[in-house]
Amino acid sequence: MAHFRATAFLVLMFFAMPVLSAELPVRKPGLWEIETTLPNPRIPKQVIRQCVDAATDQMMQSRAGINSQRECSKRDLQKSAGSITIDSTCTTGGKTRTSHVVITGSFDSGYTLTVTSQSEGAPESKTITMAAKWIGPCAADQKPGDMIMANGTKINIMDAQKLGAPAPPR
Repeated sequence: MAHFRATAFLVLMFFAMPVLSAELPVRKPGLWEIETTLPNPRIPKQVIRQCVDAATDQMMQSRAGINSQRECSKRDLQKSAGSITIDSTCTTGGKTRTSHVVITGSFDSGYTLTVTSQSEGAPESKTITMAAKWIGPCAADQKPGDMIMANGTKINIMDAQKLGAPAPPR
């Protein structure tokens, strides 16, 4: 149950971040492994595998970008030779959250995304790190949008979106 809650927290945290779909590169199509370290040391690292193509990657970015446009009063994006930095102030559920996101690496082979956020009323900031690496082509039994959760459950983000669920992290 703790793993399910950690994965649900990860999904919610990612979509509370300000992602600007027009500003981020599209990931290389294929199978990506994403290892997430949460701020609670009692929760083990979560490893998720995603099979993506250009359409599913763009859908995830657009979905996050739409949410952040409604909720964020500040979104500053800076690009440098080796990183993308996003600073934001967003309001979700009546509470303000500030976030500092740093993305380094390549969307063709591997990248690291570090999110430090502070929520209104929370005693301290929290940092989540996502390390993604391209594994290779998707397996023969996978289709774009398939995601294998840390507990082995397989879902398809395109199917989940049709049912109205939020898209998983990228």
